[in-house]
Amino acid sequence: MPFIPHTENDTRTMLEAVGVERIEDLFDEIPKSLRAGALEQVPEGVSEMAMLADLGARAALDADVTCFAGAGAYDHHIPAAIWDLVGRGEFMTAYTPYQAEASQGTLQLIYEYQTMIAGLTAMDVSNASVYDGGSGLAEACLMAIRANRKSKSRRVLVAGSLHPRYRSATEAIVHNQDMALVELAADADGALAADALAEYAGEDFAALVLQHPNVFGRLEDVDTLTDAAHAAGMLVIAVVNPTSLALLEPPGHWGQAGADIVVGDGQPLGIPMASGGPYFGFICCRSEHVRQMPGRIIGRTVDLDGRTGYTLTLQAREQHIRRGKATSNICTNQGLLVTAGTLYMALMGHDGLRRVAGHCHARTRSLVDRLTAIAGVERVHEGPYFHEAVLRLPRPAQEVVDALARERLLAGVALSAFWPERSHELLVCATEKRTDADIERFATALAAVLEEVRS
Repeated sequence: MPFIPHTENDTRTMLEAVGVERIEDLFDEIPKSLRAGALEQVPEGVSEMAMLADLGARAALDADVTCFAGAGAYDHHIPAAIWDLVGRGEFMTAYTPYQAEASQGTLQLIYEYQTMIAGLTAMDVSNASVYDGGSGLAEACLMAIRANRKSKSRRVLVAGSLHPRYRSATEAIVHNQDMALVELAADADGALAADALAEYAGEDFAALVLQHPNVFGRLEDVDTLTDAAHAAGMLVIAVVNPTSLALLEPPGHWGQAGADIVVGDGQPLGIPMASGGPYFGFICCRSEHVRQMPGRIIGRTVDLDGRTGYTLTLQAREQHIRRGKATSNICTNQGLLVTAGTLYMALMGHDGLRRVAGHCHARTRSLVDRLTAIAGVERVHEGPYFHEAVLRLPRPAQEVVDALARERLLAGVALSAFWPERSHELLVCATEKRTDADIERFATALAAVLEEVRS
């Protein structure tokens, strides 16, 4: 319980001043059906010692686990220098720089971050982050509705190969804003067909959402699909893994004109998996859409003496503008995580990022080749992939994941968590951290688990 300094007499005096009898009367406009009621399921408090012991035991569950899971959170190597620097008081305790002149170091860091993310995606401008990739996609969809003046609908086409968590996060944010997401089915090979938009020819949609690489690890035909979407009057929203962009064509170069808005999660850029977060989301766009972008943008200028300075140049959010005119009512960016991402990109550089991406692809090819050599294990999709692939097992995938967890192996993501009909399909991933010995240990353990079933 937070400390509340008001005495009962203070509270009574304030209530008398505003003319109500109880604090609850201040919220009488909220219908009873929407009120939480008593918090009957909140457990009793425990001592600090008991709490630390419990959390320590939970943290130990994540220790010494070899990770072959991906699906949006990736076990990359993080150079020690990054979090040594992020943990310094100047970064760790600094808050959002509302007074630009008081936070030149923070502002410069965000400016450098924006520059690097815009360069990585080949887009004109980047904002200073949002919560995560999923909420970033929701913001991008709302942004596309506002930005596409040619479209009269509030509908967005969403690839069926989009990560379900991105889809559900977007639905949660936009479903009460008179906006509809319409799914564009993926084909049997785990990607959209080149003529996938033909099914909706002549219909009005504000945007098309493409994930590349998609949730199955597959690479989409982004050039053809981007051109087809633009020809149909849609904006194109790209959902990307930033590490993959060191090898793959950036979304700003897709098709003839490139994607219009790009979103993704910055977790691969120096952010530990941390049992699921926190991470940070990025949004980039073309310059003509910049005033529809949520969040803040930092610019570089000069002062009266000609010295370089940094300042907030665009912040059309609810804290700085009338709520009804705001591009977003979500204020918080992930400044500390952005700091880590900026340092990671600066330390790795173009060549370092490219080497990381290349090793990830090579490691995953080795992993897939070794696992599919086991009797009964096969690839589900035959097309190209980056560093994730779906395997079909002769046993329910969740059972295999549970069995290998007891061997301290995080074997992948069972797709039955999202699609019950895919009960035997396992999404596996390998990053630059996985060694030949790790892959051999995984294969040996998997073969033993499958052999138990056959026996």
